[in-house]
Amino acid sequence: MFKLISITSLFVVAVLSVFNNVYAADLTNADEIVSKANLVSYYAGNDGRSEARMLIKDAQGREQKRQFTILRRDREEGGEQDFLVVFSRPSDVRNTVFLVAKKPGGDDDRWLYLPGLDLVKRISAGDKRTSFVGSHYFYEDVSGRSIREDSHQLLETTDKHYVIENKPLDTNSAEFSRYIAWISKANFLPEKIEYRDENDTVYRRVEVLSSALIQGHETVTKSKVSDLRSGGSTTLEFRFQNYDLGMDQAVFSERSLRKPPREWLQRGQ
Repeated sequence: MFKLISITSLFVVAVLSVFNNVYAADLTNADEIVSKANLVSYYAGNDGRSEARMLIKDAQGREQKRQFTILRRDREEGGEQDFLVVFSRPSDVRNTVFLVAKKPGGDDDRWLYLPGLDLVKRISAGDKRTSFVGSHYFYEDVSGRSIREDSHQLLETTDKHYVIENKPLDTNSAEFSRYIAWISKANFLPEKIEYRDENDTVYRRVEVLSSALIQGHETVTKSKVSDLRSGGSTTLEFRFQNYDLGMDQAVFSERSLRKPPREWLQRGQ
């Protein structure tokens, strides 16, 4: 009996120790939390491929659809990256290509190829927070906003989230005065972001509707952006996601704007 009680006591102590360690593990440094969230959101694996279906709805319920493939390659962990987005549907945007050379701490290089005009358009730094091909996503949403552009403050730690306030260091660089991010404590995925204007009114919301563990990386499989002023929204559904495919730098050259790398756009690569 004494032996049984001793074993039970040890089990209780062990369980309490685990719980204490979990609670003690809560982070308190906002910059560290945001850095981890940035890695989870944009740096899974050394490179990645995903097919996306976009549904755009306006306030009257009218719908537009887009379908495209996203290729991504990291030059360094948490640092410079390359993105190539190639549209396949509908016919009016087919073969439109978006290319990004992401440079945290500096201005990203962004180009858009418009096949109907056979025109390569350079997207200026001032246009990065404008509509991405007519949707409620911004160009900046595709490759991510540099964490160095904002100050970060931990507002609250709940059972499930770190609640972070982010303010632009250059107030002329963005249309928002601040944004609040709810970052999952379990996997550091930002599950909701709300943008506030100069009157501190929430006017834009980004939400993760679903995610999955793919090749060991927590990955967004469905997300939504809502324009709370107009009543419109855009939903993105991601499929056939793969990481560590071995893409080289040539995939993301300016040549790929007019001649996208078909071998990497085909499913199964």
